[in-house]
Amino acid sequence: MYGFRVANRYAKALLEYALQQNVLEAVFADMTLIDKTIKSHKDLERMLISPIVKTTVKKNVLSKIFTTITPETLRLFELLIKNGRLSILGTVAEKFVVQYNIYKNHKVAVVTTATPLNDSTQQEMLQKVKLLTKNENVTLENKVDKNIIGGFILRVGDVQYNASVAHKLNRLQQEFQEKLFL
Repeated sequence: MYGFRVANRYAKALLEYALQQNVLEAVFADMTLIDKTIKSHKDLERMLISPIVKTTVKKNVLSKIFTTITPETLRLFELLIKNGRLSILGTVAEKFVVQYNIYKNHKVAVVTTATPLNDSTQQEMLQKVKLLTKNENVTLENKVDKNIIGGFILRVGDVQYNASVAHKLNRLQQEFQEKLFL
């Protein structure tokens, strides 16, 4: 990630500013929108990073895309432009969402499966995660990766539990290789 540390500082400062202005939820909605928009439109991300595209063009594009954002978020745009850091806008938005979740003591559990989870399995998994984390303020996000073959990978914060078929096959392969050289 480009500008990770700097983006984290901007995100923390924006969180504090939003708290002072009493607009935390509105800024969170803006940052979530910006994060999802930039991640889902690679051309927008490339344009923001590009040193060839003029800052005025970038500013105009952002104002056309994000028409309903708060003045506090617009102020962030101006600050990033002034400091020559508009290229890290997507990373700032992503880090803001992380900082917001930390502030609200909200955990996001990411479960990666080979196929999408149905509603009942997702609810069951969510209940298990709530028990494990001892936190009722948890949401479950399901990512699909066919490379894990089957099973699941559960990640909550820094903790990861890998119960995928691909992981088990890799461990088995390593054990066979180790035993061949004994």
